[in-house]
Amino acid sequence: MSSTHPIVNKIAPNSVLVFSGKGGVGKSTIAANIALGLTLRGRDVGLLDVDIHGPNLPKILGVEDKHLSVDEHNKIHPVMVTPKLKLISIAYMLPDPSTPIIWRGPMKHNAIRQLLEQVDWGKLDWLIIDSPPGTGDEPLSVAQLLPATSAIVVTTPQELSLLDCRKAVNFAKRLNLKLLGVIENMSTLICPHCGKPIDIFRRGGGTRISTEMGIPLLGSIPMDTKIVEASDYGKPFVIEYPDSPATQAIMNVVDKMLQLEVPPPPKKE
Repeated sequence: MSSTHPIVNKIAPNSVLVFSGKGGVGKSTIAANIALGLTLRGRDVGLLDVDIHGPNLPKILGVEDKHLSVDEHNKIHPVMVTPKLKLISIAYMLPDPSTPIIWRGPMKHNAIRQLLEQVDWGKLDWLIIDSPPGTGDEPLSVAQLLPATSAIVVTTPQELSLLDCRKAVNFAKRLNLKLLGVIENMSTLICPHCGKPIDIFRRGGGTRISTEMGIPLLGSIPMDTKIVEASDYGKPFVIEYPDSPATQAIMNVVDKMLQLEVPPPPKKE
């Protein structure tokens, strides 16, 4: 039987669960690039991939070929993506990238607890947690195991995504997660030929959710074909394409997060 007894969060003074009500909204890409953006602002960041069935962060960040290590104290050491970004993903524990994980809820909960308790993260300012879509086992485990975790909900503009986004917002409220806000991803596409915006998934859904549910709109991230290219080839998007409007929108989100940053505890004399 799995234990829901909370863990004393000594990993980082700021922990944020990035999740969504619906799949396919670019949540993992947002989580990865928020984490990278925080490092560009000088922060030490841990990125925890608890998407048990679809762990994509190693692919997105170009570190699929890396390996976790375990020391003599049975502590797991994360993969270093950059000097300031550390990554833990269940993907590193699979014998093959195409191996499915067929687990029920208690096994997922115990795996997430192990990743939280057994990893030696070192000094971190932020822990970004990438969760699978929906309001099921993984985000529930994080909320139960790490009290005072904040949350960011990712959506796309169309009503079908907003329907599930409302569920995610209410999930966070019921579990007393501090909602930093909602991010509207794929908000528009700038035509590469004429430069005019194309609203593929409609527009303004994030603003409607923000107004309707009384939560901040952290930002609207435009579509950029380079995001797809970067994810497929493992290039850190905000680093590779600093002048992209999407990068600028992501960095605006990061700066809003930093306005809410909890400082590290003072050093003991």
